Amino acid sequence: MDKRKRMGKDKEGVVFPVAPNLSEMGDSYLQFIEEIKKEIQKQRVSVVMNANTSMICLYWNIGRAILKKQEEEGWGTKVIDRMSKDLKIAFPEMSGFSPRNIKYMRKFAQCWGDYEIVQRVVAQIPWRTNITLMDKLKTQEERIWYAGKTIENGWSKTILELQIQSKLMERTGKTVNNFPVALPSLDSDMANQIFKDPYLFDFLGTDMPRREVEIEQKLTEHIQSFLLELGQGFAFVGRQVHLEVGGQDFYLDLLFYHLKLRCYVVIELKACDFEPGFISQLNMYQNIVNDILCHPDDKPTIGLLLVKGKNKTVVEYSLSGYQNPIGVADWQNQLTQSLPEEFQSSLPSIEEIEKELE
Repeated sequence: MDKRKRMGKDKEGVVFPVAPNLSEMGDSYLQFIEEIKKEIQKQRVSVVMNANTSMICLYWNIGRAILKKQEEEGWGTKVIDRMSKDLKIAFPEMSGFSPRNIKYMRKFAQCWGDYEIVQRVVAQIPWRTNITLMDKLKTQEERIWYAGKTIENGWSKTILELQIQSKLMERTGKTVNNFPVALPSLDSDMANQIFKDPYLFDFLGTDMPRREVEIEQKLTEHIQSFLLELGQGFAFVGRQVHLEVGGQDFYLDLLFYHLKLRCYVVIELKACDFEPGFISQLNMYQNIVNDILCHPDDKPTIGLLLVKGKNKTVVEYSLSGYQNPIGVADWQNQLTQSLPEEFQSSLPSIEEIEKELE
């Protein structure tokens, strides 16, 4: 009766197991599995909270070190750009060392001079939420109060911003409200936010983000070498070219300049199947390059998007309406391409790129 269920033929060493129906397991199993789920969830949240605390403390220490050196050595703000470059080289899998984020580390140390308060209070909440406390509030008293309420109620960054806008601290004790009932609990809202924080994933070095980085890095190195060896007029400009736009950080995977076509070529590499949003992102990069880098005599920037797989119809609809020349290729199948005909002979064909990727 305890024989395992399986699909297909019986063969030693090979099995496609099938889980039995819950109705076969009995009430004792249902209670047991629920207890196991709760324990896993509890420990999972505990691990990620501890990692968040370590990361916040690290950021405070970095910010404090910068402040100390600037005071002792008279360093200006340009040292942060140099730090960002050096740390990015040393830790390529981490995205938390952009110039903007390092400036926030310095500001974080300025706002919180007492390390004990950092450990006890603000290290318990996500980094993005700490940025909101720094940007939206002027005094330490306000920051401590809202930080405490964030921990108590499990507020996300968005809810915290709403409470600050509504001047909750000033209104507390003066109005009747349903906050304890209406607001989400710690385990649901703030914990989920911490899980999604890309800085935290980088800090933890979790398996999937690390694999994704390794795949994209190897793919980037390969296609970069391929295009350079092709010798069809490509001048290499940069890899992971950093952009700061509207207070946000972006990175172009590869940037070339084509000497014959007299235009830039932006190449984005995705270690996953095509998503319509990739076109929008690439188009934005092209617009920025056209606006910021291009000489008046340069032609519009070309975009090449390389993905693991795609649906031809979805790609065609996604490309519809865009004015910038964009080509989309996957690693295995056919091409949907919208590049002008005059570019065909100067650029490697997408078929060539696909064959190389295979």
